[in-house]
Amino acid sequence: MEAYQRSFLNLFKPSWSSLRPWLDIAIVAFLIYRLLLLVRGTRAWQIFAGLVVFLALLALSSELKLVSLNWILERMTLLGPVALVILFLPELRHGLEGLGKFGLFGVQRIVAKEVPTYASTIDEIVRAVSQLARDRVGALVVIDRSLALDDIADTGQHLDAKVSAPLLQSLFHDGNPLHDGAAILRGDRVLSAGCRLPLSDSRTIDRRVHMRHRAAVGVTENSDCIAIAVSEERGTVSVAQNGFLKTLAAPIDLSEFLAAELIESPEERQRRFLRRRTERGEKTGA
Repeated sequence: MEAYQRSFLNLFKPSWSSLRPWLDIAIVAFLIYRLLLLVRGTRAWQIFAGLVVFLALLALSSELKLVSLNWILERMTLLGPVALVILFLPELRHGLEGLGKFGLFGVQRIVAKEVPTYASTIDEIVRAVSQLARDRVGALVVIDRSLALDDIADTGQHLDAKVSAPLLQSLFHDGNPLHDGAAILRGDRVLSAGCRLPLSDSRTIDRRVHMRHRAAVGVTENSDCIAIAVSEERGTVSVAQNGFLKTLAAPIDLSEFLAAELIESPEERQRRFLRRRTERGEKTGA
């Protein structure tokens, strides 16, 4: 009994041997948490649930002495590792990409430098998107940040032109052969247009969302970029970031969102939030 008490008390002593088990548990818990976030809302979640059912049947068949069923299930486990790699290939690729950009730890900007975006560039983007929304012209604009989207930019027509509202509007005009693809922006330049984006297969996206918006979500799932989608049916403007899609109420919301993400420091963002809340309060009081 005393030996167990000593072992228990040793866990709380400030030494490497006592901290190692807690560190081990914390790392494993964090990895499991990230794994669940990775498969949440995708078909991998259904595969994961099916795997749990398979293991439960295997244990149950062994416990109930169901020899034939147990023999079949045990033979299936021989190919288990290969089958899991094939079934979870997209999720494994996404996870490795996240490790490659240090996305798991939120320090991806340590290994890449973000090209600055100026306030004048944001004004041009907002002007173009607002006009496209009023005209019910579908558009997809991707703003590259610290993780370069050169591979996606290579799928379209290289431009390397200065960002301007007339240029962006003309790119998505029906008569332009590049209007179906996405425009990739970096800093104050339009890198390419007519680019193909990966579609998201997340089940958390509303089924009424069309391909343009799924592409906006898809390109942000494995990058820190920002995607802006204009719906030609509803004339609405949506922004996608980190795999999530949000529909904005007005062009001013897009301007504030881009300024907050691309220009403002956390302190400036807090001041802008307080100022806007005060203005809304004054309008309500009036």
